[in-house]
Amino acid sequence: MNYAIIAAGEGSRLVQEGVKKPKPLVELNGEPMIGRLIRIFTQCNAESISIIVNREMTEVKEFLDTVKLDVPLNVVVKSTPSSMHSFYELSRIMPQGKFCLTTVDTIFKEQDFSRYIAAYEAEGNECDGMMAVTPFIDDEKPLYVDVDSQMWVGGFYDAPFEGARYISGGVYALDGKAVKVLEKCMERGISRMRNFQRALIENGLKLKAYAIDKIIDVDHAGDIATAENFIRS
Repeated sequence: MNYAIIAAGEGSRLVQEGVKKPKPLVELNGEPMIGRLIRIFTQCNAESISIIVNREMTEVKEFLDTVKLDVPLNVVVKSTPSSMHSFYELSRIMPQGKFCLTTVDTIFKEQDFSRYIAAYEAEGNECDGMMAVTPFIDDEKPLYVDVDSQMWVGGFYDAPFEGARYISGGVYALDGKAVKVLEKCMERGISRMRNFQRALIENGLKLKAYAIDKIIDVDHAGDIATAENFIRS
């Protein structure tokens, strides 16, 4: 499995709230968030890890320069207008094939993630992607995911709907078909990851959802302690 991390955001809210370190280097229980993800990925049979970092965050690039892995570590340094644009830049350096993409501030428990990856790999070619979803609403603007009884995804919505159980967890396991849809989105001037996810459905990709009890984001200074306690629990 190839893995990719979007770490190109400015983390402006953390800065405004007094956090001096760049978001990817914010430590959770003594481990930088980006380092934690790299470690988890290597434990989940990583064949490669690709990362995009903001051009202004020189400290993050310097940290990555010290990382030694037994698999390729591909790094692109570029400031982008949205996470979808960051994904596009990553798609140009990632190896072809199946991959798992997440943002650097998406926090999950290691055992939940490993089970998620195992579930996606077990699907074989039965689906074109598996989206991590959660019933826990931590996002300020959640993306609601419509699923049927077998967890096939029917759509992505900005507002809750009758029977809504899950929101997007910000972790995406996909294959090459998704990259082709991404390229179409870029050509059409579409932005934002949620619109890309809608485009996957519109283009006929078969997506399954995988439920994880709790996934949280680190957007504010107060989220750091919450994430640390969550990981330890």
